[in-house]
Amino acid sequence: MSEPVLNHGTPTLPVDGSPTQLSIDFTGSGSEYFRIWIVNLLLLLVTFGIYYPWAKVRRLRYFYGNTVVGGEPLGFHADPTKLLKGYLLVGLLFMLYSIAGQFSPIAGFVAFLIVAALWPALLKSSMQFRMANTSWRGLRFAFRGSLGDAYRAVLPLFIPSLVILGALTQVSNPEKPPLWYVWTVGVVGLASLAVLPWLLWNLKQYQHNHYALASLQTTFKATLGSFYKLFLKVLGMMVLPLLLPVGLAAGAVYAMKTSGTLSRSSTGLIVMVAVLGFFAAMVTVMVLVKPYATSRFQNLVWTRTGNVSLRFVSQLRFSSLLWLTLKNWLLMMLTLRLYWPFAAVAMARMRLQAVTVKTRVNPDTLLSHVKPVEGDAAGEAGGDLFGLDIGF
Repeated sequence: MSEPVLNHGTPTLPVDGSPTQLSIDFTGSGSEYFRIWIVNLLLLLVTFGIYYPWAKVRRLRYFYGNTVVGGEPLGFHADPTKLLKGYLLVGLLFMLYSIAGQFSPIAGFVAFLIVAALWPALLKSSMQFRMANTSWRGLRFAFRGSLGDAYRAVLPLFIPSLVILGALTQVSNPEKPPLWYVWTVGVVGLASLAVLPWLLWNLKQYQHNHYALASLQTTFKATLGSFYKLFLKVLGMMVLPLLLPVGLAAGAVYAMKTSGTLSRSSTGLIVMVAVLGFFAAMVTVMVLVKPYATSRFQNLVWTRTGNVSLRFVSQLRFSSLLWLTLKNWLLMMLTLRLYWPFAAVAMARMRLQAVTVKTRVNPDTLLSHVKPVEGDAAGEAGGDLFGLDIGF
């Protein structure tokens, strides 16, 4: 047996020889999930949406229970009543925000900032709740991010909002803001787009630096530059196809004008072709961008997640995901969206089975050496405070 390996801020574990690979398989079927989905849908309609937490737990238990890592399925153990409590709290916060907006724009914006200021605490609670209720081979996962880390992660979100609030306080009549205020909001909007990769990187760093299984904790090695690089590629895929027909039409009009052959009928034809080309480009963007961004983002995030004992490798292919997306869209249109449960299962299978776990510690050795660390109960209690799950 080799020398012990030092993990991220945790006790050492013995290494069992060369690295081994744990595959991730998804054993669910569309027909099984269809029955869960249709029952959930009917109960949601009958209860006017109150059944949603129970529906979500049923769905997650099915997907987690059919996610098999190294031959062992995951488990999901959440209590739907705690989810309901969290959703009611969030609903109350947004209702107060809506009421404040009826008084004045400043009151509405201040209420928005208050809700936004609470969001990092809800994010932390959500991550703790989800991880504390997920298990593998009898061990519960944990999330060890602090509240301070959560606020630092969302810092790029607050900077533009504070600038707008500061500008709004200088406006005497918010119903008719001056031109400088409109320009300020526009510039801040563009700046918000520019900091989006920074915000996303911060959030993923916060999450993937703090996933834990007993004494093992992950780290996140992706750089901010890699997020901006991917963001620019996706932005290019979105913008360039839309600019192409407009640019070609403008070039054709200019060429015909300089040659003296431009007429009203030819101008109308060029405009019509440009509009059709623009909509064709928009459809192309809608089809291509999401599968490309999803595949590249998953590969970037998960391949850069791990520690010295284990790491994840994601090899989700854009071409395969694009084909599956087109197939799912077509079949959902033909079946009036009744194919959706089958599409969700197929998408989960492709994305999960593209990921493998490479570990230097045998799972049996892991189970025999690691023990739950002190503080897990406090973290789980913090997650139970709201019982939120906001999709991260």
